[in-house]
Amino acid sequence: MPSNARVWVYQSNRILSEIELKAIENSGLTFINKWTAHGASLKASFDVLYNRFVVIAVDEAQALASGCSVDKSVHFVKELEQQLQLNFFDRMQVVYRKGNELASCSLSEFEKLASQNLVNESTIVFNNMVNNKTAFDTEWEVPLKQSWQSRVLVS
Repeated sequence: MPSNARVWVYQSNRILSEIELKAIENSGLTFINKWTAHGASLKASFDVLYNRFVVIAVDEAQALASGCSVDKSVHFVKELEQQLQLNFFDRMQVVYRKGNELASCSLSEFEKLASQNLVNESTIVFNNMVNNKTAFDTEWEVPLKQSWQSRVLVS
């Protein structure tokens, strides 16, 4: 995808099993191969990263992702939620690196971890609010001090 491609990141509320991962990958490829905007095919990509994040990207140089086509992608992700009993829309859950592993907790729990110095300004967090490929490549995995979650840091 080009650097200006639109990107959406959906974070699962838990680690995906291998069976779930395969099901999501198969459904995702089917979805992007049929995804259109006002009848025009969209040049899109789909990936699942760290068995936790669904990433959808579209190159809008070919065709713009309209409101209806974006709605189709959200509907697709909501279908995945229902089929696999997942939650991809809990924006108050924080995923962060804990050594070589990924850990997650609610934002309020994360705030407690910060107050106990169990996470700090250099803890890597995931910024799922990125909206293009450049931001995804440079701002998706960032130190806590550079993220919107930095408000949990004790001054």
